[in-house]
Amino acid sequence: MEEMIKHVLSGNCIVYPTTTQPALGCILDSKALDNLYKIKNRDSSLPLSIGVGNISQARSIVNVPNDVLDILQYFPDGSLTIILKAIKPLDSRLGGCKVAIRFLADKNAKRLLEKTGPLTATSANMSGVEPLLNCKEAAHILTTPEHKVMGHSGECLDKIPSTLISWHTVCEPLESPNIDILREGIVGSKEILKWWMNQTSNNGETLDT
Repeated sequence: MEEMIKHVLSGNCIVYPTTTQPALGCILDSKALDNLYKIKNRDSSLPLSIGVGNISQARSIVNVPNDVLDILQYFPDGSLTIILKAIKPLDSRLGGCKVAIRFLADKNAKRLLEKTGPLTATSANMSGVEPLLNCKEAAHILTTPEHKVMGHSGECLDKIPSTLISWHTVCEPLESPNIDILREGIVGSKEILKWWMNQTSNNGETLDT
């Protein structure tokens, strides 16, 4: 673990486990992001999600309304990625003013992020290629002569990604609070929408933010 921490804090990439598929992580630094996009062969117009190990880390990056805490408690740990309003604009490759936060639950990932702080949490595969479940195997495939990617010894359990939701604080119009499910993942759209309908019917038009 210590070697991985040093590697990623030096601006390099690592592959770490989540409760779904392995994540490709780097620090939230411009040069580190350059490396990640080259390794992943990802279009720079496509932003990455950010993995956090706890709510405090999330609140250092984005505004976290109380209703986000409610949905995180309702659905399985680690199953959701939520786009929230940034406290201050980030690199456009991290979403700029609208940032996708992956709330991680894997114990090894949380131990790692305790030492490193938030890391990117994009899938650990070349763009367009099916992800692997073994972190070390994924890291080996992503390693290039210019960029070594280190992999955790863990293996993930599911290739299905987290469910990606754009929260009402970043959706238009703000006067009519709503959420937008951008990617159906381990939690289905129907389940999310049912929760949302119950939430809005209980709270009326005014949501606790």
